[in-house]
Amino acid sequence: MSRTTRLLTLLQVLRGKRCPVTAAALAAELEVSERTLYRDIAELTALGAPIHGEAGIGYVLRSGLFLPPLMLNADETEAIVLGLRYVDQRGDEVLGKAAADALAKIAAVLAPAAQEALHNPTVLPGPPAYCYPENVVPLNVFRQAIREQAKLHIDYADVNKTPSQRLIWPLALGFMNEARVIVAWCELRDDFRTFRTDRIAAASEQGQRYPGRRSDLLRTWRQRMQLDDAGRFTPDKN
Repeated sequence: MSRTTRLLTLLQVLRGKRCPVTAAALAAELEVSERTLYRDIAELTALGAPIHGEAGIGYVLRSGLFLPPLMLNADETEAIVLGLRYVDQRGDEVLGKAAADALAKIAAVLAPAAQEALHNPTVLPGPPAYCYPENVVPLNVFRQAIREQAKLHIDYADVNKTPSQRLIWPLALGFMNEARVIVAWCELRDDFRTFRTDRIAAASEQGQRYPGRRSDLLRTWRQRMQLDDAGRFTPDKN
């Protein structure tokens, strides 16, 4: 294995690890000595790869990794382009701009062989099929509350336009075909609920963080809905 291939493989291995992994385990997986592994990690870190390591715990690749050339083949490039095009169509203004910025960054580092798949893909998302209802509360209010694990007090109206006031723990925003929704734990119902954002007349933070970890709550919701980490339906096989 060439040095360049070994470095790229090391990045790929770290990208697939959700928890810190020891130098010994990485060296064994790559079939190199620990001395070589330490040298490779030092070189990748010097190049800007956000690798974090702690003695006795191991190494983990933090978010924000650059995409060096040759990392994406034609199929991977088209998958990313298709996904970003869908985001541009179905996301709000913030996500649309983020998708365009991400695509520009990817284009800047793609190898020449992958540029054709970027500019002339074989797959297209098609035109948007629905005009989303207008939101009274900006989606950024929900984004901020989700990231901060902040409780939100909302004024909500159901499908029959019956008003209610809820104290929710916002977990995620969903972009459906016909509406945008917020997945949350509802204190009034003592259960998970999904609220259409266009039916929320007002939302305000209560200065309180909800207990536990958002990731754990979201995992429980996915299990309840029989969804995997990518949001795909996984019916019970029993």
